[in-house]
Amino acid sequence: MKRKFAHVVGNVLMGIGLIMMIGSIGVNLFSHVVNFGLSELVTNGSLFGIFIGALVWLVGARVGGREKVADRYWLLKHHYRNDNHRYP
Repeated sequence: MKRKFAHVVGNVLMGIGLIMMIGSIGVNLFSHVVNFGLSELVTNGSLFGIFIGALVWLVGARVGGREKVADRYWLLKHHYRNDNHRYP
């Protein structure tokens, strides 16, 4: 995949994951507050949908290259230089 296309696909997957997580939380909480007569499979499936949404979010971050920025920042932040530094 080209870089721009991978970036777009990553953003779309991250958006879908976010919508899935928020929607699953909403369905789960709303089903406990208001009784719509939904089956137990739907309410438990909505709880599982939170984790599926997080997985889709992480796949989108991987495809879009977002996690590399965090890795680089972590390496820059925690990289110890040995230039002119003496230990006692």
